[in-house]
Amino acid sequence: MLDFVVRDADTAAGPRTQREMLKSLDDSALVAEFLAGEKRAFTELADRYQSRLLNFVYRTTGDRERAEDLVQETFIRVYRHIHRFDQSKKFSTWVYTIASNLAKNELRNRSRNPLVLFQMIKKNWGADDRPLEWEDNTYRPDDLYRKRRLKQMVDSVVEELPEHHRTVFVLREMEGKTYEEIAEITGCNLGTVKSRLNRARNNFAQIIAPLLD
Repeated sequence: MLDFVVRDADTAAGPRTQREMLKSLDDSALVAEFLAGEKRAFTELADRYQSRLLNFVYRTTGDRERAEDLVQETFIRVYRHIHRFDQSKKFSTWVYTIASNLAKNELRNRSRNPLVLFQMIKKNWGADDRPLEWEDNTYRPDDLYRKRRLKQMVDSVVEELPEHHRTVFVLREMEGKTYEEIAEITGCNLGTVKSRLNRARNNFAQIIAPLLD
């Protein structure tokens, strides 16, 4: 993935201190560096978001190979249009919006039977409404095995959700995005985001509960 980025970075390879400097910058500063001609700044941005976007698109589409292609296309579009990016906004929201739109287009081109599942992660929905977390080094090996098995179950059922439920669910519960960020990424108003997320959670809980007994 990101061969076009890596080639640019290789031709502009410089001292390690410069790479460390780029790593210390926030997203907005990296965008500014790239627009000023520092190609390695784009490589740093891609490194920061590649894995996160791949997980998001994979969970949204349910097809890992296709997700890799879509993330590659996401970065190609970012590369081509970054000069249009409004630097008063969050870069993360912009790049997730592009990836989300590509995933939606992918799903529209498929004929899939939407199905709603899951519950168990409800224990992660505490008063602070934190996103879903899986790994904890304090767990015993057998507990970690159960958590990893549960994660596999979640990944397999998330792709069965209707598209409009799946997107908000993944963005909130697995990516930790705020409601405001989700609204901007999906192009929905805040009330719609909350309503869809609530329905997705309830459907998850009702249908997957028997599988966890």
